[in-house]
Amino acid sequence: MVYNPLETATPSGTEISRRALFQVSLPLGAAAVLGGRAWSVAAATDVPIPEYFPRMSDLAVREMVGVAHFDLDRVKLLLETRPALANAAWDWGFGDWETAIGAASHMGRRDIAEVLLASGARPDLFTHAMLGNLGAVRAIIETRPGSQSALGPHGITLLSHARAGKEAAVDVVRYLEQLGDADRRAQPVPLARPLAAYLGTFAYGTATTQRFQMVDHNGMPAFLREGGFAIRLSHLGGDVFHPVAAPAVRLELRFEGERAKSVTVRDAELLVLAGRVD
Repeated sequence: MVYNPLETATPSGTEISRRALFQVSLPLGAAAVLGGRAWSVAAATDVPIPEYFPRMSDLAVREMVGVAHFDLDRVKLLLETRPALANAAWDWGFGDWETAIGAASHMGRRDIAEVLLASGARPDLFTHAMLGNLGAVRAIIETRPGSQSALGPHGITLLSHARAGKEAAVDVVRYLEQLGDADRRAQPVPLARPLAAYLGTFAYGTATTQRFQMVDHNGMPAFLREGGFAIRLSHLGGDVFHPVAAPAVRLELRFEGERAKSVTVRDAELLVLAGRVD
C-alpha cells in the first residue's frame, strides 16, 4: 500500500482522512476527566483514534526516510502535511537506523538536505561532510578523535558521504583523505562455497510473513524480507555473516549437501531459527 500523507492508517487498515482526524476533538477543546476516567469524543465521525496516537504512523515515517533519498517534491509535500517528519528515523533492519537527512546526505542530495534543514532537521557529521562544511567536520573530529572512522547508515563511510557532495565538498574530501581512516571498511572473508549455495527462502513460522530470503547482492548473500530492502552481509568465515551496519548480529548458515538447510539469526536476546522452504 502506498502511504498517502493526507490519510492516517489505523492498525486495522481503516483510512482516516486528514480532515476527519482533526475533527476528532474533546469537549471544550480539552480532555474531559470524569470520575477519574478520560473521555474522547469523535465529534463528526465514528472513526476510531489510531492506537499509535500521539506517535506518527510507521507508514509516514518510513515513506519520508525512503523518499528523502531521491524525491524532492514528495519530501516537500510530506513536510507541508507534517513538518516534524524532518527528523524522521527508520530502522531498515538489525538496527540500521537512518534519518531523512541521513538518506539525503549519503545520496548527495543537497537540495533535499537543505529543505529538511529549513524544516528543523538535525544535521550530523555525515551531513556536514556532504554539504562541504569543513569547519564543522574538522571541529567534530578534533573534539572527538576517531569520529572519522564511524560508519553511517548502511555501513557507508564518512569519506563516501563527502565524495557524494561533489564539488562543494572537495575540501572535506581532501581533509578526510589526509586522515587516512575515514574510508575504512571491514574486508569480508571470501565465500568458501558457490554463491548459489547460500541463496533461497527460509521460514521461522507457518505464516507467510514469517519468512525471509537470502539473495544475491553484488556477488554476496544479502538478507531480504518482503516489503523491505536487501540488507548487505559481510562474511566472517565458516558460513557466518553479519549485517554491514550491525557487526554484533550473527547469521549462521548450516548446510546439507550443496545448499543451505537453515539459518540461525542471533541479535542480542533474539534467536531465530529458520529452515529452507523452497
